[in-house]
Amino acid sequence: MKSVRARVFLVLVTAVVAFGIAMSLRVPPSGATTRGARSALRGTIRVSGAWALYPMMVVWAEEFRKANPGVQVDVSAGGAGKGATDALGGMVEIGMVSRDIHPEEAKKGGFWIPVVKDAVLPAASAANPVAKELATRGVARKTFSALWVEGKPLTWGDVVGKPKVKEAVRVYTRSDACGAADTWAKYLGKRQEDLKGVAVYGDPGLAQAVQRDKFGIGYNNLNYAYDARTGKPVAGLVMIPIDINGDGKISKSESFYRTRAEMKKAIASGAYPSPPARDLNLLTKGKPTGLTREFLLWILRDGQRYVDRAGYIELPKPKLDAAKKKLG
Repeated sequence: MKSVRARVFLVLVTAVVAFGIAMSLRVPPSGATTRGARSALRGTIRVSGAWALYPMMVVWAEEFRKANPGVQVDVSAGGAGKGATDALGGMVEIGMVSRDIHPEEAKKGGFWIPVVKDAVLPAASAANPVAKELATRGVARKTFSALWVEGKPLTWGDVVGKPKVKEAVRVYTRSDACGAADTWAKYLGKRQEDLKGVAVYGDPGLAQAVQRDKFGIGYNNLNYAYDARTGKPVAGLVMIPIDINGDGKISKSESFYRTRAEMKKAIASGAYPSPPARDLNLLTKGKPTGLTREFLLWILRDGQRYVDRAGYIELPKPKLDAAKKKLG
């Protein structure tokens, strides 16, 4: 019963995140029709998959429906693995995949295009006893690897160089096949199945677990790490700066975690490493046609006007143009 209630809670949290992003947009609708004209498009498009893309897709679905009242876009989250499986199995028309497409998915007829960019960020509880030290010292990749890959029993004192702090680091990861875990593991030179830690379902669930555990450490997609309205880290979380050059301190060139706007600039410029920054993809079984193709083309054209305000990073124009060409 607890598991059912937890799943319901996560669905509600995700819906709130998506609603907050949608409400923060102040762009008038646009699409395949002009004001007063009627769209000839009719039908339903089913979409499932990555939590990372879910808030963005909710916005796109609503705006596309405004421009095309005869079209219904049904969107559900459940992880990148579910999105890929659903799309390749014919359960949905489009799968949201927040990682690289696996070779076996391509062999099964997977066709994909990148649509936006975001990143995975390491996070700790705002109540963490060394939160100030984390902000100034950061954490190097070798320490993240020691925690998630090697499973070393480190204390928070070990992490920030304060031997007197004896509390053990409690590591959390994702239980569902997802792009966030796959991307975080790729940053550490591994795959999702190599990550150790207490496994938690979904992006909101992982954020909640770390919020509640002052000695916990986890990772979240950009739009589950920052509040859509304030642009600051979600209440109860602090972002852990990555000590990119491993010198034991966060320099000005590595300090961009205070707000979502700062982080987005760092991702766009490449200052934040890739991975854990990455492109987010939409996957179909074979090259899409008809209504599905029209929706994907709309996303690459008119839909891009919602990307920045929704908290994501637009892809470079050459990459968008290549995606349009691929769709044909």
